[in-house]
Amino acid sequence: EVVVSWRPSTEFSGNLYRGEGILPASPRDVWECIKPVAGGLRTKWDQNVKDFEVIEALTDTISVSRTTTPSTFMRIISPREFVDVVVMKQYEDGTMLSAATHVEHPLCPPRPNFVRGFNYPCGCLCIPVPGEPDRTQLLTFFQTDLGGYLPQTVVDSFFPSSISGFYSNLTKAVKTLKA
Repeated sequence: EVVVSWRPSTEFSGNLYRGEGILPASPRDVWECIKPVAGGLRTKWDQNVKDFEVIEALTDTISVSRTTTPSTFMRIISPREFVDVVVMKQYEDGTMLSAATHVEHPLCPPRPNFVRGFNYPCGCLCIPVPGEPDRTQLLTFFQTDLGGYLPQTVVDSFFPSSISGFYSNLTKAVKTLKA
Protein backbone atom coordinates (compact mmCIF):
# COMPACT_ATOMS: atom_id res chain seq x y z
CA GLU A 1 0.00 0.00 0.00
CA VAL A 2 1.17 3.49 -0.78
CA VAL A 3 -0.14 6.92 0.06
CA VAL A 4 0.56 9.60 -2.53
CA SER A 5 0.08 13.26 -1.73
CA TRP A 6 1.14 16.48 -3.39
CA ARG A 7 1.26 20.23 -3.01
CA PRO A 8 2.49 23.06 -5.20
CA SER A 9 6.27 23.11 -5.46
CA THR A 10 8.19 26.12 -4.20
CA GLU A 11 10.90 25.30 -6.80
CA PHE A 12 8.93 25.45 -10.07
CA SER A 13 5.39 25.74 -11.41
CA GLY A 14 4.54 22.04 -10.90
CA ASN A 15 3.92 19.91 -7.83
CA LEU A 16 5.99 18.23 -5.14
CA TYR A 17 4.79 14.62 -4.88
CA ARG A 18 5.28 12.51 -1.77
CA GLY A 19 4.90 8.75 -1.66
CA GLU A 20 4.94 6.70 1.52
CA GLY A 21 4.59 2.99 2.03
CA ILE A 22 5.84 -0.02 3.95
CA LEU A 23 7.65 -2.65 1.90
CA PRO A 24 7.95 -6.32 2.96
CA ALA A 25 11.77 -6.38 2.83
CA SER A 26 14.80 -5.22 4.77
CA PRO A 27 16.10 -1.69 4.16
CA ARG A 28 19.23 -3.25 2.63
CA ASP A 29 17.17 -5.21 0.07
CA VAL A 30 15.01 -2.17 -0.77
CA TRP A 31 18.16 -0.07 -1.14
CA GLU A 32 19.71 -2.68 -3.43
CA CYS A 33 16.75 -2.23 -5.78
CA ILE A 34 16.65 1.57 -5.81
CA LYS A 35 20.22 2.80 -5.30
CA PRO A 36 21.30 5.10 -8.11
CA VAL A 37 24.34 3.29 -9.52
CA ALA A 38 25.34 2.24 -13.02
CA GLY A 39 24.39 -1.38 -13.62
CA GLY A 40 21.96 -1.31 -10.70
CA LEU A 41 18.64 -3.10 -10.52
CA ARG A 42 16.41 -0.08 -11.11
CA THR A 43 16.42 -0.37 -14.90
CA LYS A 44 15.18 -3.94 -14.55
CA TRP A 45 12.02 -3.25 -12.55
CA ASP A 46 11.19 0.50 -12.77
CA GLN A 47 9.05 1.01 -15.88
CA ASN A 48 9.97 4.73 -15.85
CA VAL A 49 13.74 4.17 -16.01
CA LYS A 50 15.10 2.93 -19.32
CA ASP A 51 18.77 3.65 -18.63
CA PHE A 52 20.92 5.07 -15.85
CA GLU A 53 24.52 6.08 -16.36
CA VAL A 54 27.11 7.80 -14.22
CA ILE A 55 28.59 10.71 -16.17
CA GLU A 56 31.14 11.61 -13.49
CA ALA A 57 31.82 10.10 -10.06
CA LEU A 58 32.85 12.99 -7.83
CA THR A 59 33.26 10.81 -4.72
CA ASP A 60 32.04 7.34 -3.75
CA THR A 61 28.74 8.92 -2.62
CA ILE A 62 28.32 11.88 -5.02
CA SER A 63 27.97 11.58 -8.77
CA VAL A 64 26.53 13.23 -11.84
CA SER A 65 24.16 10.91 -13.65
CA ARG A 66 21.91 10.76 -16.69
CA THR A 67 18.61 8.90 -16.47
CA THR A 68 16.55 8.21 -19.56
CA THR A 69 12.90 7.27 -19.59
CA PRO A 70 10.80 5.57 -22.25
CA SER A 71 7.75 7.14 -23.81
CA THR A 72 4.78 6.59 -21.54
CA PHE A 73 1.17 7.46 -20.82
CA MET A 74 0.02 5.99 -24.16
CA ARG A 75 2.95 7.74 -25.88
CA ILE A 76 1.61 11.16 -24.90
CA ILE A 77 4.84 11.63 -22.94
CA SER A 78 7.86 11.12 -25.22
CA PRO A 79 11.25 9.82 -23.98
CA ARG A 80 12.97 12.08 -21.48
CA GLU A 81 16.48 12.47 -20.14
CA PHE A 82 17.47 13.94 -16.79
CA VAL A 83 20.95 15.00 -15.69
CA ASP A 84 21.33 15.20 -11.93
CA VAL A 85 23.85 15.47 -9.17
CA VAL A 86 23.10 12.52 -6.87
CA VAL A 87 24.06 12.10 -3.21
CA MET A 88 23.81 8.82 -1.30
CA LYS A 89 24.09 8.61 2.47
CA GLN A 90 23.57 6.05 5.23
CA TYR A 91 22.62 7.25 8.70
CA GLU A 92 23.45 5.69 12.07
CA ASP A 93 19.90 4.36 12.51
CA GLY A 94 20.22 2.40 9.23
CA THR A 95 18.24 4.86 7.10
CA MET A 96 19.56 5.11 3.55
CA LEU A 97 19.08 8.23 1.45
CA SER A 98 19.37 9.03 -2.21
CA ALA A 99 18.84 12.70 -3.08
CA ALA A 100 19.19 14.46 -6.42
CA THR A 101 18.66 17.71 -8.27
CA HIS A 102 19.25 18.78 -11.86
CA VAL A 103 22.61 20.05 -13.01
CA GLU A 104 24.25 21.09 -16.26
CA HIS A 105 27.35 19.07 -17.19
CA PRO A 106 29.69 19.63 -20.16
CA LEU A 107 29.92 15.87 -20.84
CA CYS A 108 26.15 15.60 -21.06
CA PRO A 109 24.63 17.93 -23.66
CA PRO A 110 20.99 17.39 -24.66
CA ARG A 111 20.56 14.47 -27.07
CA PRO A 112 18.28 14.28 -30.09
CA ASN A 113 15.09 12.23 -29.69
CA PHE A 114 14.89 13.05 -25.95
CA VAL A 115 13.20 15.93 -24.18
CA ARG A 116 15.41 17.31 -21.40
CA GLY A 117 13.51 17.21 -18.13
CA PHE A 118 14.54 18.69 -14.80
CA ASN A 119 14.42 17.09 -11.37
CA TYR A 120 14.16 19.66 -8.64
CA PRO A 121 15.31 18.48 -5.18
CA CYS A 122 13.96 14.96 -4.83
CA GLY A 123 14.88 11.67 -3.24
CA CYS A 124 14.15 8.37 -1.54
CA LEU A 125 14.54 7.39 2.10
CA CYS A 126 14.68 3.72 3.14
CA ILE A 127 13.83 3.80 6.85
CA PRO A 128 14.07 0.72 9.10
CA VAL A 129 10.84 -0.20 10.88
CA PRO A 130 11.77 -0.63 14.58
CA GLY A 131 11.51 -4.27 15.70
CA GLU A 132 10.69 -5.47 12.17
CA PRO A 133 13.93 -6.17 10.28
CA ASP A 134 12.09 -7.41 7.17
CA ARG A 135 10.01 -4.27 6.71
CA THR A 136 11.04 -0.88 5.37
CA GLN A 137 9.27 2.45 5.36
CA LEU A 138 9.97 4.07 2.01
CA LEU A 139 9.48 7.80 1.60
CA THR A 140 9.83 9.23 -1.90
CA PHE A 141 9.77 12.84 -3.01
CA PHE A 142 9.49 13.84 -6.66
CA GLN A 143 9.28 17.31 -8.14
CA THR A 144 9.97 16.87 -11.80
CA ASP A 145 9.54 19.26 -14.67
CA LEU A 146 9.05 16.88 -17.58
CA GLY A 147 9.96 19.62 -20.05
CA GLY A 148 8.46 19.95 -23.49
CA TYR A 149 4.95 21.15 -24.07
CA LEU A 150 2.87 18.89 -21.88
CA PRO A 151 -0.28 20.38 -20.40
CA GLN A 152 -0.10 20.44 -16.60
CA THR A 153 -3.29 18.33 -16.49
CA VAL A 154 -1.43 15.49 -18.26
CA VAL A 155 1.46 15.71 -15.79
CA ASP A 156 -0.94 15.89 -12.81
CA SER A 157 -2.76 12.74 -13.93
CA PHE A 158 0.48 10.86 -14.73
CA PHE A 159 2.46 11.30 -11.51
CA PRO A 160 0.17 9.80 -8.81
CA SER A 161 -0.41 6.60 -10.80
CA SER A 162 3.28 6.46 -11.74
CA ILE A 163 4.31 6.69 -8.06
CA SER A 164 1.81 4.01 -7.11
CA GLY A 165 3.23 1.79 -9.87
CA PHE A 166 6.76 2.50 -8.60
CA TYR A 167 5.86 1.08 -5.16
CA SER A 168 4.03 -1.91 -6.66
CA ASN A 169 6.89 -2.80 -9.01
CA LEU A 170 9.48 -2.25 -6.26
CA THR A 171 7.58 -4.62 -3.96
CA LYS A 172 7.71 -7.30 -6.69
CA ALA A 173 11.42 -6.60 -7.26
CA VAL A 174 12.38 -7.03 -3.58
CA LYS A 175 10.39 -10.28 -3.39
CA THR A 176 12.34 -11.55 -6.41
CA LEU A 177 15.62 -10.41 -4.83
CA LYS A 178 14.83 -12.30 -1.61
CA ALA A 179 13.83 -15.50 -3.48
